[in-house]
Parts: sequence; C-alpha cells; structure tokens
Amino acid sequence: MVLKMWLFRFLLAQLILAFIVTALPADVGRSSSTTTVSLVKKYGYPIEEHEVQTSDGYLLTMHRIPYSKNTGDTGRRPVMFLMHGLLCSSSDWVLSGPSNGLAFILSDAGYDVWMGNARGNTYSRKHASKSPLLQPFWNFEWHDIGIYDLPAMMDYVLYHTGEEQLQYVGHSQGTTAFFVLNSMIKRFKSRIRSAHLLAPVAWMEHMESPLAKVAAPLLGQPNAFVELFGSAEFLPNSKAMDLMGALLCHDEAISQAICSNTLFLLGGWNSPYLNATMIPEIMATTPAGSSINQIFHYLQEYNSGYFRQFDYGSTRNKKDYGSKTPPEYDVEGIDVPTYLYYSDNDYFASIIDVDKLRYTMNPDSLKRAYRLPETKWNHLDFLWGLNVKEILYDTVLDDIVNA
Repeated sequence: MVLKMWLFRFLLAQLILAFIVTALPADVGRSSSTTTVSLVKKYGYPIEEHEVQTSDGYLLTMHRIPYSKNTGDTGRRPVMFLMHGLLCSSSDWVLSGPSNGLAFILSDAGYDVWMGNARGNTYSRKHASKSPLLQPFWNFEWHDIGIYDLPAMMDYVLYHTGEEQLQYVGHSQGTTAFFVLNSMIKRFKSRIRSAHLLAPVAWMEHMESPLAKVAAPLLGQPNAFVELFGSAEFLPNSKAMDLMGALLCHDEAISQAICSNTLFLLGGWNSPYLNATMIPEIMATTPAGSSINQIFHYLQEYNSGYFRQFDYGSTRNKKDYGSKTPPEYDVEGIDVPTYLYYSDNDYFASIIDVDKLRYTMNPDSLKRAYRLPETKWNHLDFLWGLNVKEILYDTVLDDIVNA
C-alpha cells in the first residue's frame, strides 16, 4: 500500500509538473555534448539533419548517417529507418557507440541509416502555427505518430534517396506506431520491404509496470482528470536531468543504485545487462519528452485489454468514430514482412501479450518471432544492454539482410 501511494504521488506530481515545464525555452533540454549530432560526430561518422513537416503542421527532425566512416561514400545504399520508443529519441540508436549502437552497426553493414523523431520530443518541438509553450501543441498521442509522423518522414526519406522501399526498425512505441500506420494507411505495404520490431507493443493487458498498475484505474479511462491533464508535456529532457545524471549516476557515485532502480522501474527488474557506465549519458538524453495523452492511451490499453484507438467516452466516441467504443486496429490485415524480437523480463511487452500479437498477425506476414533466451533481458536492454550486438543485433542484421 505504501509503495502504491508513493507511485501514485510520483505520477501525479509529474502531471502537475507538466504544466510548469512547458514554460521552459524549447531548447532547454539540449546539451551540446549529448545530442545525436554530437554523439555521431564524436565517433567520426558523417551526420545530417533533415526537417519535414507533417500534414497537420508538426516540424520533425530526422538524423541521417549516409555512409560509414569505414567505407566512405560508395554511392546509393539500401535505406534503413529507425524509430524510437516512448519518451525517447534518435539518440537511442547511437548512445552505445560504434560497437553496440544499432545505427552504427547498420551503417558499417552498408546501409543508409535514417533516425526519426516523433512530435514533442527533444528534436521535434516545433509546429507551423502552435507553440510548445501552450496546450494545443500537446494535443496528440501515439495514434498521430502512426498516421502523421511516420508517413511524412518515410515519404521524405524515399523521395530524398530515390529508393522505392526502405526497411524499418522500431522499439517499443516505435512498434506501436508501425502497427497503427499499417492498419490505417495501406499504401505503405509496398514501401516497407521488412519491419523488425524490438519489444513489440500492441496489446498490453498483462503489462507488469508498477506505475501502470497504480495509475491505470484512474488514468486509463475517460474522465475529467484525463481531459484536463492529457494535452501537456510529460517528462521533457532538461538540463536538470543532464546534471543529475552527471552528478549522481557516474561509476563512483554511491547513489548510482538509485539511478539503476529508476531505470528498472521503467523497463523491468533485475537485469544483469544494465550498462551502469552509460547511465549518465542515458539520463542526459532520456526522457526526451512526450504528450501525457501518449501515456494515457497506453493505460487505456492496459485497462481494456484491447488494441484500439483512443477512448474519449461514449459521447465523443460516437461523434468521432460513429460508435460508442473506439475502433480496434486491424493487425491481422497488415501485409508487411514482419519480424518480432521479445523477452521474458519486459514490463511493457509481456510474453502473453506478444503471444496474442503473434497469433493475431497474418501468418504470411509474420516471418519470425524471436524470443531471446536471456530470461533477464528487459525493455531497455534492447537499446543499451551489455553485449547487445552479440545477443540481439547480429540476429536482427541477419534477418534484415535476408528479408
């Protein structure tokens, strides 16, 4: 009971704090030493920034590693598009450096690597007419990332490179957005050669996150509280987080265990694969911010047991959807060659929920469902786990090459 009260107070404090942090300057979260650009340059790889506008006005920044420093510019390469998870950014794919960072590994393997950034994160806090200092900017959730952000970014990438297809890698929310996109916009089945989904998140009824268990009864259903707090920023990256990571989470700090346990709370307990040396760098870039509605939508999935659109309540649902309940996403109808990678110790993508996803997908489209043999591997280890290249990414790369 004490733990539940503490977790609830923590989440409530974040919701209230969201209205305060929106008053911060838009670039407050950026430390010059921990941006995607600076991290890639640090290791001597070429890096480009590209901006694209969605059809609803959000300005998104993409990062591109056009070729490897080890090969030089050898001309046109097959395109890889990487999409981050909830509260994350393109930095996820490069934080681990050339040895274990997936963006570098793919670049060295001969790919033209593009990394997306969803609306509202550190790199995509601009809109054609809305200010991130005001609530209307934050009136979105991950459904919008799937139907607006991914189409805008992928269309831009294919046009810019002249390629007809790309290959997709998503983590966590990056997998959810993939399912939304391909359920709602069928034209992308011919533009995505294959999709490789790390810690896939669709159905979430058996999610084990302590925060979800405490918050879902109130925040996972339509009510006035959700309506009031939904359109605000949640956990933006800030200089305070950067400083805290540097002071409290370095290798010699006695408080490093607190940082580790914070990550466990978000991603899963008792992972022996946590690279503690990376914690300051992780906290300098993550969390990267999101809309609170993204969190609420996931809590709705947990409460309802459905993978469906946002539940606004029966009255607005009837107006927006034509029915009292939100429509479900057509996962069975997805016609893109898809590979799933999942694990036992994942708080967000539980084995039971991934099994439901596997059994729902079209068997002709599901090419592989790889359950990692490492039973302690958690949600964040898919990005930053020790020996992630040998444990996971070598397998992913083989699947990409042979897709």
